[in-house]
Amino acid sequence: MTESPDNAFARIRFVLVNTSHPGNIGAAARAIRTMGLRRLSLVTPQAFPHENATAMAAGADDVLASAELSADLPAAITDCRLVLGATARRRGVALEELDPREAAQRVLAAAAAGQEVALLFGNERTGLDNDEIKRCHAAIAIPSDPTYSSLNLAQAVQVVAYELRMAWLAGAVTRDAQAEPGASAADMEEFFDHLARTLDDIDFHKGRSPRTILQRLRRFFLRAAPDLRELRVLHGILADASRMARLAREE
Repeated sequence: MTESPDNAFARIRFVLVNTSHPGNIGAAARAIRTMGLRRLSLVTPQAFPHENATAMAAGADDVLASAELSADLPAAITDCRLVLGATARRRGVALEELDPREAAQRVLAAAAAGQEVALLFGNERTGLDNDEIKRCHAAIAIPSDPTYSSLNLAQAVQVVAYELRMAWLAGAVTRDAQAEPGASAADMEEFFDHLARTLDDIDFHKGRSPRTILQRLRRFFLRAAPDLRELRVLHGILADASRMARLAREE
């Protein structure tokens, strides 16, 4: 079946992380509201509410009034099945890159399937840091002029919101009612914690730093996007591996 844009768009949130200037929050609210989107999530903004945010929103007061405030990024995306991060810099974290048009198609497909989606935008000066990027399934890279690629935060939000609007206008996205629910960000973090403990239990690292291998495994499983049933199977495998390692030690 197909859904109205209001239903699909209601599952898409724009997450601004550690925004420095309140005016950018207002401008971002205006940017998404003009494209029919309304969900704004703010992670530790340096000043909000603020008169500059209200002024720059230019009437998108409903978006500001309903903005969700979170103390950290995991809390802001805990129920999301798809997380994409807008970033111009890879920062050494291997991540699939999508242009805004490709990202819009993926976002709409997920939202139409009933999944919560988060689009992350980092601090104006530093962008998304490595810890924030590693929580993303893929990156959104706006193909700007490489000699001057610095987009204002609200401009980046506008580009992505525009592509979402255009993707919707190009044709409704069909929802697969039979699809198994996807794993949320919280589900995946629980799995990654279990995976890290299991690798320690079986002495996989053998004294080496686990950081690189765990980062690569995060990328692999986020790219695979397991559903809840598949994640339960993986948890079962990890539990059995830990149990066998424990029995081997006892013998």
